[in-house]
Amino acid sequence: MWISKLFGIKKPKEAPASNPTMVIAQLNARVQPIDRGDYFEDPLDEVLRSSGLGEVTGGGTQLTDEPDGIEFCDVEIVVNDASKGTLGTIIDTLEQLGAPKGSLLKVSTEQDAIRFGKLEGLALFLNGTDLPDEVYAASDINNIVSRCNELMEGIGSFRGHWEGSKETALYFYGSDFEAMKSAIAHFVENDPLCALSRIVQIA
Repeated sequence: MWISKLFGIKKPKEAPASNPTMVIAQLNARVQPIDRGDYFEDPLDEVLRSSGLGEVTGGGTQLTDEPDGIEFCDVEIVVNDASKGTLGTIIDTLEQLGAPKGSLLKVSTEQDAIRFGKLEGLALFLNGTDLPDEVYAASDINNIVSRCNELMEGIGSFRGHWEGSKETALYFYGSDFEAMKSAIAHFVENDPLCALSRIVQIA
């Protein structure tokens, strides 16, 4: 299933480039469409336009079957030329914006995709069906996000979520998966809403 970008303001058209090329940045990031725009598309577009290299034209979020929910997201880019310098600017910018390991830059079917990305990913899957009703009634998932963010300070941070029929996934990205996991381990073991949860490395 494909979710195209439905939100956001249309960007004004620039004068046609002499040799425009479509480039796809497939990000190994599990983020919702609006978050994809905030985290990646809009700031990358600003860099490309200000340097006269091109523009971001859209993007999409690829869904997969449960229990994973979101598989990856794409950012569609048109560049004035697909030179090494331009592609390097795209990769450097996306890595500064938090592109996870396992991301790919696709230029053409004849050229191998360029692997990039620096951050590692942690998914905390919360059980949404098997806990006592009073636990769900007394708990606020936003508190889980806030507390995990506090515990991961300087290591990683929350970047998105996904709600399935049986689980809700909270996605965190940072410099080291094991360090993020260790930082929240005691909290996850003791918080009632985190009972029966699972932690998975996603990047």
